[in-house]
Amino acid sequence: MIPPGFPHLNDPLWLLALLLLPWIAWRHHREPAFGALRTSRVVGNVGTGGAWRLHLPFYARLLALALMFAALARPQLGYAVEESKTQGIDIQIALDISGSMAAEDYRPNNRLSVAKQVVAEFIDRRPSDRIGLVMFAGKAMARAPLTTDRDMLHRVLAAVDFNDTPDGTAIGVALANAAARLQKSPAKSRVIILVTDGANNAGEIDPASAAAVCSGLGIKVYTVGVGTATNGPVLVPFPVVDPFTGQRVMRRVPMLLPVDEPLLGSIAKRTGGRFWKATDAGSLHRILGEIDRLEKTPLQVKRYVRYREANAPLLWASLGFLLLPLATAGARITAEP
Repeated sequence: MIPPGFPHLNDPLWLLALLLLPWIAWRHHREPAFGALRTSRVVGNVGTGGAWRLHLPFYARLLALALMFAALARPQLGYAVEESKTQGIDIQIALDISGSMAAEDYRPNNRLSVAKQVVAEFIDRRPSDRIGLVMFAGKAMARAPLTTDRDMLHRVLAAVDFNDTPDGTAIGVALANAAARLQKSPAKSRVIILVTDGANNAGEIDPASAAAVCSGLGIKVYTVGVGTATNGPVLVPFPVVDPFTGQRVMRRVPMLLPVDEPLLGSIAKRTGGRFWKATDAGSLHRILGEIDRLEKTPLQVKRYVRYREANAPLLWASLGFLLLPLATAGARITAEP
């Protein structure tokens, strides 16, 4: 809200009446007995230094009349108020939590930890949007409904781990799951952000069919492939059985984890979205930042002005000048005719 100070006259035509005042003053000096604004006669001998007292009651009443006209013009002080109304976007984030996301080519830890951090920052940049979370590996699981509760989203995201679902990469099921939660959304813009590092190798729904469903529902899909620049081998912690002790231990095993770029590109193209490949933590940050810029939340700003009447001081001053001749007469400065 802008501070008060907007000058405004609700009935400015009353100011035209001020044009009469010079004429009234001219008639007063020409015909002292004119109308109701007759001057008082000064008590005793006025003398050369007391001529101002002869006209004091007249000009007091004339000034009172001027203030009354100004009050009738209804001066007001305005308060400008801006009211913002957002039309939020509903966003479902589908995050791959398969075992390959444990690959340690994304510093400081692994692909999943970096992806969780970047997604958390993306959530914080969208305060007006409802966001839901779908985690998937061999199956898909909705972990958070569409909500504006950022604290809840951060808690859910922090608790995500690799062992929440059977291993695999069910891209089609993840898309279908996210689309089902956006199907009845009243938002004008509905978006799925799919973050994965592999190729579809699990699930009962193929990605092409899921993309067709998203397209039919008017849901835009942005796909982000998480991988290396060369698709070369990366170290992935993998549980193996120690042949000497018989216990399961974690070993870093070099694995080839190619991203199915043609598939992710076709999903994005069919739904009106875009595909990016993130080759390191920095590029993943930039990609989510670009999606944030592409999906701007519409903002409607309604501006209106509230006024309060400011003519009370003028009315009180007018009354004071009307009573001034009575006060001067009581003090024997002037006397009424």
